[in-house]
Amino acid sequence: MRKTILTLLVLLTAFCASAEFRWGPTAGINISTLSWKQDLITTKQTVGFNAGAMGEIMIPGIGFGVDFGLKYALHGAKVNFGEKTVWSADGFGNENVMIHTLQIPVNLRFKWTRLNGAERYAAPFVYAGPVFTFNLSTSKLDCIEHPEGSFGLQCGVGGEFFEHLQFSVGYLWGLSYDIRTVKLDNFSAQNRGWQVNFAWLF
Repeated sequence: MRKTILTLLVLLTAFCASAEFRWGPTAGINISTLSWKQDLITTKQTVGFNAGAMGEIMIPGIGFGVDFGLKYALHGAKVNFGEKTVWSADGFGNENVMIHTLQIPVNLRFKWTRLNGAERYAAPFVYAGPVFTFNLSTSKLDCIEHPEGSFGLQCGVGGEFFEHLQFSVGYLWGLSYDIRTVKLDNFSAQNRGWQVNFAWLF
């Protein structure tokens, strides 16, 4: 047992000593919707945005690493509550449901770094990992309620250009609910959607 712990500590120390850390600002757009447990009302995509900071830790020579971030993100959907009497009787119609959140993504990533020098100009990468979301504020609609936070998974592809500028496109699957109706307490929805992001790493 002690040998195993010692080996893990040695590997962790070696990783930290050889890893390259970079960080910088990031921003992008969210094309999101709400995926309901049941198909009761029409829900359409809406466009929001995100902005914050991200960090990247890469192991030189093999292309594997981790990225993480802290950013504000606005997402939601246009929901036609007026289609059902249970909500239209209270005066609700086709409503914009927007959720202001703080997101903490943590991804494993692989970047192609052995391209005979071409990686200094363009290096493709892939990533995947969990996203922890904390709600800051929401649309003021009495027919819905929100949890304090939610959890999801994301994956995507991208490229790094001139060793600083990163561009990525990814998809986020919400695994816990972001919104729930008050009158039908078992009718809830998860956040789903695309993210297009830019980052500049120092």
